[in-house]
Amino acid sequence: MTTSALPAPAGPWQAWRVEAAATARKLLGNPLTAIGVAVIALLVLVALFAPWIATHDPLRQQLDAALLPPGAAHWFGTDEFGRDVFSRLVHGTRITLFIVTLVTVVVGPLGMAIGVVSGYFGGRVDVLCMRVADVFLSFPSLVLALAFVAALGPGLDHAVLAIALTAWPAIARLARAEAMTLRHADFIVAAQLQGASHLRVLWRHLTPLCLPSVLVRLTMNMASVVLTAAGLGFLGLGAQPPLPEWGSMISEGRRYMLDSWWTVAAPGAAILAVSMAFNLLGDGLNDALDPRQSS
Repeated sequence: MTTSALPAPAGPWQAWRVEAAATARKLLGNPLTAIGVAVIALLVLVALFAPWIATHDPLRQQLDAALLPPGAAHWFGTDEFGRDVFSRLVHGTRITLFIVTLVTVVVGPLGMAIGVVSGYFGGRVDVLCMRVADVFLSFPSLVLALAFVAALGPGLDHAVLAIALTAWPAIARLARAEAMTLRHADFIVAAQLQGASHLRVLWRHLTPLCLPSVLVRLTMNMASVVLTAAGLGFLGLGAQPPLPEWGSMISEGRRYMLDSWWTVAAPGAAILAVSMAFNLLGDGLNDALDPRQSS
């Protein structure tokens, strides 16, 4: 008589993958969230295929075609140097996506690691980590980013680093709060009694449970990252000319906005649409991952 082997119990990461698939179905079932997902997907596609979507060279100047209104030759008009606004807008999606992706890749793991370690160990470790976070949180993010960029010098890489340095404390505090509520849970105590190391408890048990809340916060932070990057570009501290960054496009076109409104309307609308899309996605993730929303 043969006995079938019992399936191995699913670990937290396997359960998280199953939950992620269910969450994706919930997201697509929410009309507003689906709109946000569609806008972000469009942003990614435009960034990937920018050279083929753009109708002109975004850096090519034609002074005899300066400040032309939108038309068949230039869909969104031209700027003061005769550069095609639509083509610059399309290529600017690459810069925006680069900033958002790089900041998220830096801030997510950094804030998660600091927050989970702080909440799990508590004591002096918690006091040290949170006092450092409090110093960063005591300043408005844009003001602190301006200070970092002023110290490091203007440039796209320095802007990304400055935004990342101002964004991690909020993620760390959220992960810390989640870890503090879970560190005395029965399954954590059971794992410790079975000889699990601190690293194993942190990675195998606490991190997967903190990840949904952190993902929601990261998604909502992306909207502020877009706005902060545009603000730095507007002030001339982010991407430097002639790069087609949306904030710098608004800065360059503000002198002509009364007569040539398209120079600021197009990049402004792009910033608004992308920021709203990330907020819609964050709200949808919050509703999908909140257990109180499930019937």
